[in-house]
Parts: sequence; C-alpha cells; structure tokens
Amino acid sequence: MAAFAMSFFVYLAWWFLLFSGFHCLAANHHHFVVKEAPYTRLCSTKEILTVNGKFPGPILRAKKGDTVYVTVHNKGRYNITIHWHGVKQPSNPWSDGPEYITQCPIQPGGKFKQKVIFSMEAGTLWWHAHSDWSRATVHGAIIVSPKKGTTFPFPKPDAEVPIILGEWWRKDVMEVLRLFQMTGGAPNDSDAYTINGQPGDLYPCSKSETFKLMVDQGKSYLLRIVNAAMNSILFFAIANHNITVVGMDGGYTKPLSRDYITIGPGQSMDALLNANQSPGHYYMAARAYSSNANVAFDNTTTTAIVQYNGSYPPPSSPLLPRLPDYNDTNAAFNFTGSVRSLNSKDHPSNVPVNITTHLESTLSINSFPCQENRTCEGPNGTRLAASMNNISFVNPSIDILEAYYKHIKGVYGENFPSFPPLVFDFTAQYLPLEYQVPKRGTEVRVLPYNSTVEMVLQGTNLVAGLDHPMHLHGYSFYVVGWGFGNFDNQTDPLSYNLIDPPFLNTVIVPIKGWVTIRFTANNPGVWFMHCHFERHLTWGMETVFIVLDGNNSNSKLLPPPPHMPPC
Repeated sequence: MAAFAMSFFVYLAWWFLLFSGFHCLAANHHHFVVKEAPYTRLCSTKEILTVNGKFPGPILRAKKGDTVYVTVHNKGRYNITIHWHGVKQPSNPWSDGPEYITQCPIQPGGKFKQKVIFSMEAGTLWWHAHSDWSRATVHGAIIVSPKKGTTFPFPKPDAEVPIILGEWWRKDVMEVLRLFQMTGGAPNDSDAYTINGQPGDLYPCSKSETFKLMVDQGKSYLLRIVNAAMNSILFFAIANHNITVVGMDGGYTKPLSRDYITIGPGQSMDALLNANQSPGHYYMAARAYSSNANVAFDNTTTTAIVQYNGSYPPPSSPLLPRLPDYNDTNAAFNFTGSVRSLNSKDHPSNVPVNITTHLESTLSINSFPCQENRTCEGPNGTRLAASMNNISFVNPSIDILEAYYKHIKGVYGENFPSFPPLVFDFTAQYLPLEYQVPKRGTEVRVLPYNSTVEMVLQGTNLVAGLDHPMHLHGYSFYVVGWGFGNFDNQTDPLSYNLIDPPFLNTVIVPIKGWVTIRFTANNPGVWFMHCHFERHLTWGMETVFIVLDGNNSNSKLLPPPPHMPPC
C-alpha cells in the first residue's frame, strides 16, 4: 500500500479576476507557500478562506487502496477542520474531520497531520472544511483512480475534467452564519452559484471569466462532478448533449444516460460526455431544485461553456440547456430513483439481508420559543431549529471521539432513540404546534461490531417540509427503498431493491417522504450522520454512531495519532 505525504495550507486570500485552474496533489511530498492575493467575484472584492490560494482548492489524487498523508496548516483567523467526504477511513476516525465529533478544531497558527486511508473507494469524492461555514470556499475534488493493472468498467475517456458546483455570497460567509445564528431566522440566500469557482455569463462582471471546457468532436470526457453548494440541491445539464452517469459517491454504477442530473450537496458523480454534436458553443448550466415554494432560495443559474475546437463561425450566444422547473419534484426523483449499483463480478453488491438493528428517524425543521432578550425571526416569533428523532443535536466542548476513547463521562449520552418518540401523521398538511419544539441533547447510538443496520429516514412537514441530503461518515450504504408519504413497515419493504441498489454516502430524502438505507457496522469508531444542508446542520439535524471494536486486531479502533489538535 503506497503512502504519500502532502500539505494543505489554509489561509485568507483576496480573490482575483483570473481563474488560474486546478492544481493537483500528486503522489509525492508537497509544501505550499501561504500568500495573500486579490480576488473578485460579482463586481466586488472580498477576503475568502482558501487552500493553497485556490478556489476551488487543489485536487487530491490517489489510486484505489492508497494511504495519503495531508498536513493541514491553519494560517487563517478562524478555527478549521478538513473532512475527506466519502473516504471510509477504516478504523481511523481520528482523521475524519468533523469539529467536536472526531477532533477539536485546528486553531489559527496550528497544524494537524491527517492520515487518509483509501480502501474500497473508486471514482470521484471530495474534501471540505467541517467547521462553521468554512466549507463554502474550502473544498476540492478527490480523484481515486483504478489500481495499477486495472481499468474503468466503462470505455476509457479521452480526458477527465473536474466540475465543482458551489455557492457564492458577496458578504463574508462567516458573517452570514453569525447573523442568522443571532436572529434565529433563516440565513441570507447566496448571491450566485458557481461552476469551477466562476458564476458564469448570466451574472454581472463574470462573462470574461466563465469556465470553458474545450472539446474535440468525436472524443469522450469524464466529468467528475461535485456539488459543494452549501444549501442547494441542483439540476445540471449541457445543451444538446446527454451525459451518462457511470459512478456516484466513489462507486461505480450502471450507465444511466440523461439530459439532466439531480445532485445534492455532498454528492459526487462520474459522468461521460460524448462530444458528438455539431461544432459550436454549448452552455452547461446548474440551478436549484427547491421543493417548498414558501422557503426562500437562490433562483439564479450558473453557466460554463463547452466549446468545440476547430474552425467554424462562432454563435452569437451559446445554447442554454433545458433544466427542470425549480420545484419539479418528480423530475428530481425520477433521476435519483433510477441510479443502480454496477453489481458485476468485479464490483459486486453485498446488501445486508438479515438485519439485526432496525432504526427509524424523523428529519424535522423545528422551532424553539423565544426567550427574553433574544432576537427571534423564525415563524411566529420563534427561533428555527432542526432535529433527528426530535433531538436537536448540541456539540460538546470536547470531541466525542476523545471522550469515547478516554472514557470521559458526561460528554454525550447513548440514548438516541431507535424510533421516533413522537408518532403522528408525519407528512400531514397541518400539524399541532406542540410537535414543533424539539429536545436539545448530545445523544449517540452505539452499534455492536458487524451488526447489520437498516435505517428508515422519514421527512416530516413540521414548520417546513423539505428534502434532506443525509450523509453518513465512515460508510457507504445501500439505498434499498424510498417513497413519498409516511413509511409503512408492512407494505413498503415488499418493494425494496436488494439486488442492485445504489451504494452511496449521501442520499436525498424526498420532501414529505422517506428513504431506507442498509449497511454493515464493520468500521469501528465514532461516525457522524447529518443533513448536508449547512443551515440544517447548524440547527441540529445530526447524530453520531459509535461502532464498537470487533474481536481481532483488524477490527479495532486505531490509537490516536500524536499531536491531535487541542480544545
């Protein structure tokens, strides 16, 4: 197993007009110089937190099964952590990254050497900050290539291109966070979406810097797509071109050719683009899918250009793709419900069949009554919150992993419920106000090693029914079923797909609907589960799984590395 050493330097930089491209972290030792640089977006200049001066940050490359070392140097003025999204990190939650879950943050001037262990992952993943709202600009792609001597389970593309979808605020994003935490209401919407850091032609002061993908007619391109947006599920398409999804969340899928995709924040996809149209200029574009018309969202569209090489009369304007309407729930889940795992001889599906642990959790937007001397801009003068099984998660003052490893009492409880403590018609149009107030707590669920887990994630219509992109650290899981309305434990399991369900680390739970996932708890440690809408995470829609050690040395939690960041 190869081991590579790398360094990330996190620092404040001014964004400048020229998009300087992607820098890759290849298989050797790297150090990067911290410097200040002027940066501009949407006609204004501001300071943003970046990695190695890049937005998006550098690509981390590895081969399947490699181990990579990344030293994170915090040269900024905020605490920081880095999470390797979708990397299983066998027995090694110490380098997983979520603040106050598996580590205390790296303080300004500090550093932390993280060991990133790749195992079964293949394809596109990503890394991002996992502290406060820093991931708005602190993120980048992870590309895991096949092992030497093996290849893709699809025709080898002529080139590979990262496509990172993001969100941009004119204001300092940490000020956006501070303001909405202070008011108790919803955060300000972003001012733009971005493709590879650029808003695109439809925004002011952006046209000259729009990202261009130059292609040759007849060649194929593997698009490595990541949704790094903070609070938005996105539709994405390329005018006059279908794209064929062949991988998702670091695993291969059966080829799925569509004229658009739906991708939630946290999700990543591998998609083949065949340059088979007449030479010309074609827009790729992304905009929000937002299922609840009463909830504000950024309704703008970001664009990039697919431009064919060669001599031909340039068009007056590139063609725009047809994207589904922003509230087209059927279009969104027609796509997500069509993804299937490859389930081939070399890439089999191993869906747990004999389930030992049954869990069901509601996902709710909630509200707390207004307290004296507090600002309360939530509905009816309340403060907005979110919960799983009616518990709004509270971060402890030291990380849960350290408390678990050192047997420190009083940091967390082990009483996360197996089933919703309040049972009602979860998706009814009108729900009693008394159901809206959750409990506060730091409750985890302890799982025996090698237990087989089935978990139903049930959306509710409390305060605002919404879709929820749910992410589990340390694992991928099989999405064996989903539907709208209330889950029925008698009839819905009859339609489970136990043959080739998608194998994901992030799944979109539909508005007023449910999803069932299955996984085998064979990765000991402390693992975070949360909504990947950053506002919902901030409000408390999360919990933690503690997976106990197994009986042999290969199934036990690794000891902590030296020099963990202090609290």
